[in-house]
Amino acid sequence: MHFTKVEYNNLNSRQKEVFNFHKVAAALADYGFNCLKLTDDWEGADFLAYRMVDSGGANTLKVQLKGRLTIDQKYIGKGIWIAFPLKGAWYLVEHDGLVEKVRQTTNWLNTASWMEGKQYHSDSPNAALIESLEGNRL
Repeated sequence: MHFTKVEYNNLNSRQKEVFNFHKVAAALADYGFNCLKLTDDWEGADFLAYRMVDSGGANTLKVQLKGRLTIDQKYIGKGIWIAFPLKGAWYLVEHDGLVEKVRQTTNWLNTASWMEGKQYHSDSPNAALIESLEGNRL
């Protein structure tokens, strides 16, 4: 059998979500996490990441999977982690901490998208924001 890699841009939105889940789950496995895909967006999470070894911290993360860096007011205060790809790498950031990084490095929280639309997303954040996310790169 000959295997041919899939072209991401040829996938539909549901296929892209499954593809991205497996990519980030593989990255999280290197950090001792087992990831369980959810079918119903339970408490805002697309999947759970369970730490297989004791880390002295949170053992289960509720993760919302995004195709780009995204903040959304509906996730504030809910303990949601955001996983997203950026420049060929995956990032995992606690949402409220991500909002604070955005506050410190951008003007996104002053935009109509955030104030009226209640969310903001970007696939090309500024260098200061990218630098602040370095510790969240998988």
